[in-house]
Amino acid sequence: MLVSMSLWDAVADLEVRVDGYALRRRESHTPSGWTRVTTTVVLEGDGMTGEGEDVTYTADDHDHVPEGLMLAGTWSLDDLSRQLDELELWDGDPGNHTGQDHRRWAFESASLDLALRQNERGLGEALGREERPIRFVVSTRSAPERWLEVAPGLEFKLDAEEDWDRPLLRRLRELDRVRVVDLKAYYRGTSVDLAPDPELYRAIVEELPDAIVEDAWLEDGLRDALAGAEDRLSFDAPVHSLSDLDGLPLEPRWLNIKPSRFGTVRGLFETIEACEERGIQLYGGGQYELGPGRLQIQRLASVFYPDGPNDVAPSAYNEGEPRADLPQSPLPPPEGPGLS
Repeated sequence: MLVSMSLWDAVADLEVRVDGYALRRRESHTPSGWTRVTTTVVLEGDGMTGEGEDVTYTADDHDHVPEGLMLAGTWSLDDLSRQLDELELWDGDPGNHTGQDHRRWAFESASLDLALRQNERGLGEALGREERPIRFVVSTRSAPERWLEVAPGLEFKLDAEEDWDRPLLRRLRELDRVRVVDLKAYYRGTSVDLAPDPELYRAIVEELPDAIVEDAWLEDGLRDALAGAEDRLSFDAPVHSLSDLDGLPLEPRWLNIKPSRFGTVRGLFETIEACEERGIQLYGGGQYELGPGRLQIQRLASVFYPDGPNDVAPSAYNEGEPRADLPQSPLPPPEGPGLS
């Protein structure tokens, strides 16, 4: 149910006092062998703190998070966001627009978190919406069977692999646990790139007839390989704004929302509103957050898309092997004021 005012208007006038801020760097050695680095922005004001997490993937970019920005004062949330428009947050590759969005989101989400806490409101209350239990899926490159041995109720989001064949896909279908298959067609120069392959696409849509198909390449004849699955197509990596959504080659029926990709709270909220108006179903995505960002994407999911196949599993799922003591879906809705 949509509120009478826009989502951004519902929070834009919240007053937030900022006395200063600190930075907190986190590092984690992942099971796959790389080191994840993130930076938490901790805004301080009126004896409270609000946090946001910069999830930029390149570790060196976290050496240059600015420490002396002029943020002190009493602002409306809208005015503080406009102040951030005027400040230089990024000292890395000027062409890295994704990283710039991640950095901006760290400051924006910290601002929203602090404003909500100072006004003693949770996100749902501020927006006039209910915070509901959060369904989540597990994103893994391990065999789902290993997880199901210890937690039979889990659901999954899987990255497609170039060596997937029809017998493997049929085994996945028999599990009836795969909710999203990510084709990774919009990544370039990363360890997860997957070259578009019409035979692989055709096999996936035919053998997994109920799975959402995320980030398929639609040029170069690939669209024909997806015939019949149009209502299951979803996008993630190409969408950082409402204009990106409008620029897709088709209007999808699904969208994976990664909040940090949108840079600003306003940009995130206007895209969510547009999807609700157009009947585009949403689910949340994560970016291997190490700090408050993980709880924040869960809270956003609880408000906007609690029933979607949300890739927002608790961080414990990124720590080691499958085990029975991990939290299970659905997660209880968050409690208390703030964004996290």
